[in-house]
Amino acid sequence: MPLPQGVRLSEAVSPPESAPLSEGVRVRVLRAAHGDARAAADLAAVLTDRQRAGLDPLPAQPPALPPGCRQEVRAQPDSTRFLLLLAAADQYPVATHAFLRAVTAARLDTRPLDAADVAGLAHATAGGVVFRDHRTRVAAYDTASATDRRAAHLLLARVLRGEGESPRRSWHRGAAALGPSRRLAAELRAAAHTARGAGEHALACALVERAAALAPDRQERNGLLGRAAADAWRSGDGDRARRLVVATHDEALSGLLALRAGDATAAFDALLAAAVRYASAGAAAREGRTASEEPAPTGGRAAVGDPARPWHAAAYGGSAGLRNPAASGASAGPGGLHPAGAAGARAAATHLLARATEAAVYTGDLRRCREAAAVADRFGMVPPGTLGGLAAAFEGRYDDARDALKAAAGRCGPGGDPTLLIHSAIAALLLGDHTGAVTAAVRAAAAARAGGEAATVPQVMEFRAYADFWTGRPRAAEAATLEALHQAYATGQDNGACHLQAALAMFAALTGDEDVCRERAEAARSHALERGLGLPAALALFALAFLDLGAGRFAASAARLRALAGFGPGHGHRAVRHLATPLYVEAAVRTGDTRVARSAHSDYDRWARTVRSPDELALSARCHALLATGPEAVEHYRAALDLHACGTRDFERARTELLLGGALRRLRRRTEARDRLHSALEAFEYFGSPQWAARARGELRVLGEPAAAGRGQEDLAGRLTAQQLTIARMAAEGATNREIAARLALSPRTIDHHLRGVFARLGIRSRIELVRLLGEG
Repeated sequence: MPLPQGVRLSEAVSPPESAPLSEGVRVRVLRAAHGDARAAADLAAVLTDRQRAGLDPLPAQPPALPPGCRQEVRAQPDSTRFLLLLAAADQYPVATHAFLRAVTAARLDTRPLDAADVAGLAHATAGGVVFRDHRTRVAAYDTASATDRRAAHLLLARVLRGEGESPRRSWHRGAAALGPSRRLAAELRAAAHTARGAGEHALACALVERAAALAPDRQERNGLLGRAAADAWRSGDGDRARRLVVATHDEALSGLLALRAGDATAAFDALLAAAVRYASAGAAAREGRTASEEPAPTGGRAAVGDPARPWHAAAYGGSAGLRNPAASGASAGPGGLHPAGAAGARAAATHLLARATEAAVYTGDLRRCREAAAVADRFGMVPPGTLGGLAAAFEGRYDDARDALKAAAGRCGPGGDPTLLIHSAIAALLLGDHTGAVTAAVRAAAAARAGGEAATVPQVMEFRAYADFWTGRPRAAEAATLEALHQAYATGQDNGACHLQAALAMFAALTGDEDVCRERAEAARSHALERGLGLPAALALFALAFLDLGAGRFAASAARLRALAGFGPGHGHRAVRHLATPLYVEAAVRTGDTRVARSAHSDYDRWARTVRSPDELALSARCHALLATGPEAVEHYRAALDLHACGTRDFERARTELLLGGALRRLRRRTEARDRLHSALEAFEYFGSPQWAARARGELRVLGEPAAAGRGQEDLAGRLTAQQLTIARMAAEGATNREIAARLALSPRTIDHHLRGVFARLGIRSRIELVRLLGEG
């Protein structure tokens, strides 16, 4: 359905007279409206201020359909309306693909669909019926009588007899129910279990929600809604999960949702409290105590789920969990728990502790790391390696930290739990093992996709981005991070999106996109400070400091890094401060402030010698060189390059070569200096980092050596940064500045700046020339 003349999609979703939508809400509104701009504008118009800011989930029900939409459907003949009803019931909210079989089984005449085609409502294809838009499909269903709707669902259920179709058959049977039914509720729970095992979490959520509506027992309904919330979350429907969890009062899932979209400090408290509840329940079961003698699991009773696993196993990936004997029909063991409940409670507690660890990592709060580690000790649980490693590292126990992190990094075999694989990637990053971090991240993403866990995939990229940054792959990494940013917004993970914005600021700093770096960093810091997210807040400041260093603004870079070292939980992060130490030493030496730089390097050097990472040792050797003078500095630079040869930080190797070239020039070793500087220049051009390439060219000019234009002039991709190339392609496809800004989560002003930069670099003056040039490329 077209928009009014002159109205853009982004303007329709967030009209000028209303408060602007946050970027995450904008993406989710368009998703909820199935891409229909008019429906998105209608939905945006009824949002509360808290919903517009992303603090509350979007409404469960869309705004009322326009009267004209209903009237168009009602104007059709009865036979046409029933065919439209049957097609609508077959497509939404569960796609069952049984329309043609149903028509054949009931011997229905499909010629009445011609009337719908003439009216522009829908048209028939070889695969079924295609509606004009989502609202028309809703109107086709809503305007039908209850009797006709029930008949349509029963007809569809009757023909869904193929292999793997039993969950969808159960869905239609449940949708046709006339009232509460224990039998149908049980059938729907079993069907959800089957769908969940196949990774179809959206279908499982719909089935369990319907089971809750048919369950006569109120407590059972609450448990089912908790399970549905977990399935909704795993499927990537964050708004639905947040709406459902309100009805369950479930501390564990509330904590998980807060971790990804709310206050990280509150998330930690909720997740750790839930971990303690489950660990206590498991201990009580093992010792034969009654449930009243220990705190009950979350909500006072195990959530009702499928016969095999509770919702916590679905939400956290645990292999087993608490069972509700009343729901499964099994006999209760000691303390009212099934005999398998003790092991299940422990598994759930361990996974909740892993999530609490993530919250501690995001906040950067050492006290909370210690608190979580104490809970693990109290209940004899083996904590995630990142937890023990971070707690030990923050306390200066580097040997203990190394051992804990190596144990965690080693748990990254193929398959497995995506959450634990993410922890393996984090541990590998902390150890300076970027190859291991990428391996664990790739496997985590593969496991998440295989299990249908859409919400986990963008989280993987949050941590993979670090490895991609340090190893000098900004172009491909930036494109992947942009995609992950959109996925994070679409799945309701605004905190994850904040972390990704900070990562994009890093890439922009590396490629010299100053305006984008500042805009991304500001967006990340604003959200991070509001939600207590110390990690992205620190990362954004690091990006700005790196940008200043590349531009030769050494005093500004050193000031930012000193501020980073002084910020506490929610504003800074010890891990980011650590990785920024080599930058600080470089900036501080350039400004003549070596006293604090020597102190900072001393601690960094102790960590590098403990973990024995070639990359960390290389950077430490470079710091030694910066703090030395003359021939001694050159020897340290040579030692650093030898270590770089065994590592993976190719971009940092190029920066070391640049520094060595400058040191050799000052010692009048012109030939070797020239070779090192040309090597650094070639690397910077390959990485697409014009600021650092300009620094290398400047050194060569001082030597009286003309610097070649470089291979970046030979191909289109080499002449543009990754961000510029993305924007250029969108513009060439006909997107306006506003539309590009909405898709990339940038301002139209920044897009305009980038396009002017593209035109200048390519030597063109119009979009027409851009289309031709990209077509030739």
